[in-house]
Amino acid sequence: MTKIQARNRLYLLLVAIVIGLLAPLVVYPVFLMKILCFALFACAFNLLLGFTGLLSFGHAAFFGGAAYVTGHALSVWGLPFELGILAGTLAATVMGAIVGKLAIRRQGIYFAMVTLALAQLIYFLCLQAPFTGGENGQQGIPRGFALGILDLSNNTTLYYVVLVIFSLGFGLVYRVINSPFGQVLKAVRENEPRAISLGYDTDRVKLTAFIVSSALAGLAGATKAVVFQLASLTDVHWHMSGEVVLMTLLGGVGTLIGPVVGAGVVVTLQNTLSSGPLNAYVPVVLGGIFVVCVLAFRRGIVGEIKALIKQSF
Repeated sequence: MTKIQARNRLYLLLVAIVIGLLAPLVVYPVFLMKILCFALFACAFNLLLGFTGLLSFGHAAFFGGAAYVTGHALSVWGLPFELGILAGTLAATVMGAIVGKLAIRRQGIYFAMVTLALAQLIYFLCLQAPFTGGENGQQGIPRGFALGILDLSNNTTLYYVVLVIFSLGFGLVYRVINSPFGQVLKAVRENEPRAISLGYDTDRVKLTAFIVSSALAGLAGATKAVVFQLASLTDVHWHMSGEVVLMTLLGGVGTLIGPVVGAGVVVTLQNTLSSGPLNAYVPVVLGGIFVVCVLAFRRGIVGEIKALIKQSF
């Protein structure tokens, strides 16, 4: 990285921090928190698809499973906020280890179908399990206090806590991508047989990436459950897995900031269209956007902007 690139990244980071701190002054905090939760979810998915080359159709299982565990931990076990979030994240990590161990034995479409099948199994378990609330879900999940002093019933206070959680998760993704392990992930994505010939245990590398991605998806789901005080079957349905694929592809798969942009666009469209005459056609509109994205700009919003900048210079 050159000094100019490092300086530009520092400027972008400072701008992002300022925007993040001032955003709740002009935008409804709950809406911002929804964007942050799904942005973290999309970043977790992009770590697997964009940098490892593995397409999972079952990430909703980790997102929703963590939401249920966190809701139960806070409502029934009475755990504090931090331990509730940690419980959900650990549950997603364990599920990721089990699902990943089974799924990485396959490649391509077979990998995607295995993850989808296992995720549907978890969906039906959530439908029948007594602690999930069935079709009603878990409602009225208490927010509690962060660090024992920050009252999370205040939306603005909770927003800054969620912003910290997102920043930590995003920072972890950035560190993984820019580490030697991240370079191995890219090598596996580009040419797995060659990575094997160089002596790398690609199955272990892919499993590790799958577990880290699952844990971050669980962190996003656990945080979302606290924000909306709700964990429902929607969180573990395959539609949720489809939405995170759309967010990642729309923003720019394989880019660092692309999933954040994609999540912001999708959540904003959902929020805007759901309150208008197109309420019943939100999935149709999002599907149309997905088709246009695949056909017209396959690199996504951020990917296309990067390409334009390179062409200009």
